[in-house]
Amino acid sequence: MQIGYSSLDRIYKLWDDLSAFDAVDIQASRKFLLEEICAMVDAQNADWIGCVRLDWNQGSDPMKGWRPRSLFTLNPCEFTSEAIDQAFAEMDKGEPDITTTRNVELAGTFRVLLLRELATPEWFEGPSYLRYYKALDRHDSIWAGIPVSADAELQIGFHRSFEREPFSREDQALIFHALRGLRWFYRHQLLGEGIGVASAPLTPTEQLVLKGLLLGLTEKRIAGQYNQSPHTTHDHVKRIFRKYGVSSRSSLMALWLGKGLETNNNP
Repeated sequence: MQIGYSSLDRIYKLWDDLSAFDAVDIQASRKFLLEEICAMVDAQNADWIGCVRLDWNQGSDPMKGWRPRSLFTLNPCEFTSEAIDQAFAEMDKGEPDITTTRNVELAGTFRVLLLRELATPEWFEGPSYLRYYKALDRHDSIWAGIPVSADAELQIGFHRSFEREPFSREDQALIFHALRGLRWFYRHQLLGEGIGVASAPLTPTEQLVLKGLLLGLTEKRIAGQYNQSPHTTHDHVKRIFRKYGVSSRSSLMALWLGKGLETNNNP
């Protein structure tokens, strides 16, 4: 489907603006991306979910080894965290709903799907829609599945409230184009959280220390910035190195310049 010149201009400006962010500013750049695309398609909220594929022996797991490992919601409401935690728990137990299993079937391919393409008509009357959409004022959604490596993907959802009409094919095409050319960005995002390359996701404090390391700050300066003792900061640095499987700052920084997500060290 064709995209108008004005929309293309907004997308290209978005890409240019994203490239101006420092590679370690993962939260700020992620928030900016979601806010800009929400504005383009009149979405009121968005979710960003980092997923990894654990060991899978071709058994009965309907998730085929895929599990969510991180979540960022652009505009969380009072019940968002509880509802999404419940949905994640169902996935961890291998009990996802049909929208998730249909999405998993397409893992490894870049896709942008309307909610009605992932669900059956009956699903919209069932408990999953009521609990995870209607209760959160999510009338309709578009979900993007973005492979970053063989064992790491991003799921990005854009949501409209019940005050709006459902998404159109034009909205779907715009999101497809806006998200398609940003592989470098997704790679830096997952690296910054430790999703898909580290032995375990980084804690929020470790993410702050990692940012300081990648900016070239000394451990003493990092400690001063975040009101830590030098000993505490050094312990964080050692845990970060261990999680990424590196032994030096230069090896850590090389992940951002090389192919850090090609080798999988998932938990």
